[in-house]
Amino acid sequence: MSAKLIVISGPSGAGIGEIITALFARSARLVPVVPVTARKMKEGEKDGVGFYFFELEGWEAMKASGDLIETTEFAGNDYGTSRKLVEEQLAQGKSVLMERELDRAAQIKRNMPEALCVYVEPSEKVLEERLRAVSRSELELKLRLQTAERLRAASAFCERHVCSDDVAAAAAEIESLLD
Repeated sequence: MSAKLIVISGPSGAGIGEIITALFARSARLVPVVPVTARKMKEGEKDGVGFYFFELEGWEAMKASGDLIETTEFAGNDYGTSRKLVEEQLAQGKSVLMERELDRAAQIKRNMPEALCVYVEPSEKVLEERLRAVSRSELELKLRLQTAERLRAASAFCERHVCSDDVAAAAAEIESLLD
């Protein structure tokens, strides 16, 4: 068995958080990778727990060297994933599992073609039920369902599509990809 980089994406309501938790509980072969950021550390945060923090100069150096396999900006702060951190885990024979938004998964796939991208989504009926339970209005539900539809259409680059109606079964299917 060779180590793999598995990137999971999907819409709100897919159950990805539950699936990731189940996968880490089920398999000692999987490890997370801590993301990197150029934002300032908040009170109580520790470098390497939640994020690795970099000054802007260090961040720019990582970008220039090609170390960042994906990046995003949120609220004026930069976030990303370090190729070096991923490759260190893979070199130790550990498979890396991460959840990323679909556009970030696409960046990873471009920069590390060996990454296995998995799109997770429940059936339309189950997705609507889950989103209805968390939506505050019909308009919000409609917008969430439209977003899910756009994501599904953009997920063609993902090698695997996994139905998450049953979270345990979805976790088992993704775990089988390690073999």
